[in-house]
This record gives sequence, structure tokens and C-alpha cells, in this order.
Amino acid sequence: MADPEPDEVEETLSNQPQKVLRAEELFGESREIWIELDGVRYRLRITRRGKLILQK
Repeated sequence: MADPEPDEVEETLSNQPQKVLRAEELFGESREIWIELDGVRYRLRITRRGKLILQK
């Protein structure tokens, strides 16, 4: 098992996320956004029922 990244350790120890963003801040008027991590794009969207779906 690989050692966790420093950010993961800190989040686990405090048991609180480091930053909280409201969905409205991210999405604005849109129902979906794209997030890129290590060159891979993920689609985050709000469903009709108000749930979040993250797809690779």
C-alpha cells in the first residue's frame, strides 16, 4: 500500500475538508462543469433530482 499524499493525511487528521465551495460558485447557471486532474478530464453534473454525478 502506497503512502498517502500529505494533503490526504492532513484531511484525515482534521476530519474536515480544507476548502468548501458552494455548488453555485462552481456551476453558476450551468448544470455541468469539467474538472481536469493529471491530464484527465472529468465531467461533474447536477442531475434533475439535485444530485452530483462525476464521470470520467
